[in-house]
Amino acid sequence: MITNLHIKNFKCHKDTNLALGNLTLLCGQNGVGKSSAIQSLLLLRQTASKQMFPVGLSLNKPLCYIGEAKDAISQPFRDKIVEFTLKYKNFSEDKSSFDEIEQIFDYLMENEQLDYIKSMRPTGVFLGFGYFANTNIFSHNFQYVSALRGIVYERSDYDVEIKKQISIEEGKAELAAHFLCKYQNELILPEMLHTSETNNTLLAQTTAWEREISKGIKVIPKKEGETYTIHYIYEGSEQEFTAKNVGFGISYSLPVIVAILSAKKGALILIENPEAHLHPYGQAKLAELMCIAAQAGIQIIVETHSDHIVNGVLVQCKRFEQAGKGVNRENVRIHYFERAEDSTACNTTEVEILEGGRITYPPVGFFDQISKDRKTLMGF
Repeated sequence: MITNLHIKNFKCHKDTNLALGNLTLLCGQNGVGKSSAIQSLLLLRQTASKQMFPVGLSLNKPLCYIGEAKDAISQPFRDKIVEFTLKYKNFSEDKSSFDEIEQIFDYLMENEQLDYIKSMRPTGVFLGFGYFANTNIFSHNFQYVSALRGIVYERSDYDVEIKKQISIEEGKAELAAHFLCKYQNELILPEMLHTSETNNTLLAQTTAWEREISKGIKVIPKKEGETYTIHYIYEGSEQEFTAKNVGFGISYSLPVIVAILSAKKGALILIENPEAHLHPYGQAKLAELMCIAAQAGIQIIVETHSDHIVNGVLVQCKRFEQAGKGVNRENVRIHYFERAEDSTACNTTEVEILEGGRITYPPVGFFDQISKDRKTLMGF
């Protein structure tokens, strides 16, 4: 599990250091570096999958598209070296404790028009994807669900059955229907069982959590000809609906729920905007699922613009203190991103969670719009 991510000279990240927990929330206004922090991990994964580490950093396909080398390095920094440093926990040889390992990935831009940046360690230890197989970011125990997810489903036997992925291109979750159809009878971690459903298969639990999004719904994955689809049916009705004919929040939340429920301990899941198209109650329940998964040992990094997601996590921190359910606040990290006043670089502030899920001194701009609007409406 990754414990720290250090980014230097990548896009708006001049020198960004992020402590990562089991659950990490990245918050802040648009264009302040949240997505590019996630992209730094995606770039490393797609480089490893192509076995390009001895050559350089692959900027395009399939997980993210940066463009050319000049697009990866923010020009005002005038530094042609990009560096990513990962620290992560790894079992000691006797499996009795954890060792902390640091891995530095650094690259030099020699030609700004290339679609890769040359490695500064061409003769180093980088042996490709297999070398890092036990690290969650480079293993098959990984999922990426982006803000681009939708309702257009595709089929890929290799990516679903061998690599166990729900996405190929840019985290679009285009394999979600195929994945759910293939693994619908797989058993999930007992910690993530919904209280209303004793059946612990992936499909039954997906339906149970989707019912927090839309009451009485049932999820039906189908193989139709050479492809896969998702249909939905409501209690008391026999009519099946396609994803186009139910609320967008249902289909948008589906890959998030499936990615979390199907994960094994130690997995890494990257999620962008889990709140998309969801009612506040549904957002709070999705936050609950992320929290109990994180407490069960799954690492989740979330980019969010929703105070309901953040507050939902804080509620689960308090719930853990009171009832042992939810998530221990020590396993949660919240980072607030903003632009530096005197440059195009971003600054980050870690927001401390106190006892009872409280935040006492949040940064200016940290989900304070409701307070501002209330003061205006009340005439303060």
